[in-house]
Amino acid sequence: MKFLENIINMKINGITGKELLKYGKQFNIHVTEEQAEKVARFLRGRNIDIFDDRDRTLVIKEIARITSPTTAKKVNQLFIQLTK
Repeated sequence: MKFLENIINMKINGITGKELLKYGKQFNIHVTEEQAEKVARFLRGRNIDIFDDRDRTLVIKEIARITSPTTAKKVNQLFIQLTK
């Protein structure tokens, strides 16, 4: 299981704005191109572990600040599905 966690975290820590837009469409989470770029800049290189509650909370708070609380809630639900 740790192997999959590492792959997911690596993807999140190196994600691009374009990838976020693609995943947003795939999972019905609305983000603008500008928001996607800002979130990607925040995530890139931070070594965030979404399987850690503190790290995930930090990410969700920043996503809410950049986008909206509604978008952050949807992202959190997606993260919860990924971490189970």
